[in-house]
Amino acid sequence: MIPPSFIHDLISRVDIVEVVGRHVQLKKGGANLSGLCPFHAEKSPSFTVSPSKQFYHCFGCGASGDAIRFLTEFSGMSFVDAVKDLAQQAGMTVPEDEQSPAERELATTQRQRRATLTDVLAKAAQAYRKQLKLSPRAIDYLKGRGLSGEIAAQFGLGYAPEGWRSLASVFPSYDDPLLEESGMVIAKAGDESVAASGPSAGPPQAGLLPPGGSDDVPGGRGASIKRYDRFRDRIMFPIRSVQGDVIGFGGRVLDRGEPKYLNSPETPVFSKGRELYGLFEARLALRQRGYALVVEGYMDVVALAQSGLGNAVATLGTACTADHLQKLFRFTDSVVFSFDGDAAGRRAARRALEASLPHASDTRTIRFLFLPAEHDPDSYVREHGAAAFEACVAQAVPLSRQLVEAASEDCDLATAEGRAHMLANAKPLWSALPDGTLKRQLLGELALAGRDNADQLLRQWGHAPAAPQSRSFAPAKPVPRRTGRVSKGTANLLDRAVWLLLHRSEIWTRLDGESHDILAAQAAPYDMFFGCIERCVHEHGAVAPAALLEELRARALSEDEGVAAITRIAAFHDPQPDADFMPELALVIDRLRLQAVEEELKLLFESGLLSPDSQARGKQLMGAQARLKAQLARHQSLETR
Repeated sequence: MIPPSFIHDLISRVDIVEVVGRHVQLKKGGANLSGLCPFHAEKSPSFTVSPSKQFYHCFGCGASGDAIRFLTEFSGMSFVDAVKDLAQQAGMTVPEDEQSPAERELATTQRQRRATLTDVLAKAAQAYRKQLKLSPRAIDYLKGRGLSGEIAAQFGLGYAPEGWRSLASVFPSYDDPLLEESGMVIAKAGDESVAASGPSAGPPQAGLLPPGGSDDVPGGRGASIKRYDRFRDRIMFPIRSVQGDVIGFGGRVLDRGEPKYLNSPETPVFSKGRELYGLFEARLALRQRGYALVVEGYMDVVALAQSGLGNAVATLGTACTADHLQKLFRFTDSVVFSFDGDAAGRRAARRALEASLPHASDTRTIRFLFLPAEHDPDSYVREHGAAAFEACVAQAVPLSRQLVEAASEDCDLATAEGRAHMLANAKPLWSALPDGTLKRQLLGELALAGRDNADQLLRQWGHAPAAPQSRSFAPAKPVPRRTGRVSKGTANLLDRAVWLLLHRSEIWTRLDGESHDILAAQAAPYDMFFGCIERCVHEHGAVAPAALLEELRARALSEDEGVAAITRIAAFHDPQPDADFMPELALVIDRLRLQAVEEELKLLFESGLLSPDSQARGKQLMGAQARLKAQLARHQSLETR
């Protein structure tokens, strides 16, 4: 675990303008800088960056946060990776107390090795792009598939020539072990006899090995090692990480040959089960269109992007995995899988369903699109157009229905035996879902389809009856997150809110979602306090004040501000036994809401932004400010009577 104090120091030392400026063109305007928001489509700027507060905010879509949040949201990095990336830029070392010196040295060596391999792959990608320009045959092939030069450049498409050793003219030493380790070159003993299955599927047949040369080296049993390019006479699709580094390739034959697609082998920088083709290129479109479309082929991704559907990504010749889903859900809360309507497509859908179930929370949407058997996304969009394809997406099957259909496959629901079989099939699928409303509702649907009682079915499956759950503790995007630190000095509104919930934790469940969001968006350590209260109430129901105070105190030990806040809160007077805290807590939350509105208004005025989104947001904020002030004034008037 990275200490909160290190995160605080890191944020204070990095320049958010520099971090955001690498990806967004910023212009100076008063004390802040502005630009087009990278998280939604807009024609005039509503996105502002504050150097003094080390904070960004969009008045159009509500995206906001610090430098770490920007990297996780824009680049899809994990929190730890974003911290490490910023720490490296700031010349800081991330504390890794749990690692031994040997483990840290090994991690450093592995990072250097990966960087070297990506350099090799980037150089190969550049060479393939140059070769594409020199090959009329390859260019005609891409034009025949309806691709433009612009889309080819966007995805970095290239061409691997027919020669055995075209990369020998790219790299000074063709026998460099890095070429083999990166998967670009194959090394085989010269007397080895293997059958070739295509233009570049693997080692050539005996007698057809590439001619010997200066790059051959003695092999075992007196044979020489023959080295030759893995990819030959193929359209090359660079596979990039979410950071934009080339980590592998997919190669497609131009004419006939097997395999039609050939991927790079597993390397220290490339794993098919973790990477998605086109994710780097699709980042902005995922946010603009609101969902990710998962397809099966490179050409599907590129063809859809050519048609204006740039939110498609592809698995790399393997079934969708949990790692794939985790990456996608960093960018969007909605995923649509697209499969052929044939038997193979149904099998692929079943595997995608099983991988998706643990990630199907109440706030995410997962759907399944089945095209006609004669079409894949590439052919469908070229024949019918983007609008027709989007109409198909709108009719995609939701995960809940797909689960019921998968469980019902080969089951005759008109018979008791068939219904029992269906419920037996459904049990492992339903059990894989995370707890929440979706899981409870699906239980009811399965029980109805199986003509069973939901509570009885739950007990039969070995689960206790589901307890009521409160709303998930997560700040909504329109609520700007407070990234500063609260003073260690006198008590404040947030101390009062914690104290009220400490003594009447059960009223947490009576708060509406917006109130939860307001509290969740507060600066450290209060975000941690409210999160702790939410978890305790969710897991145990109403908690005794002394027990909850100890839990909060334990959480606060990791940072000075937390200790100071808990000390203040614990010193408050004891409440009256029959006191109703709900009205006072509602008042405190209204004051926090007014505080947040006024801070955003100040930021908007300081930015000087005049975009339609910014002006509309300004009107909303001023209206909210007036309503909240009037509401608080009425409350104060009632108190003074």
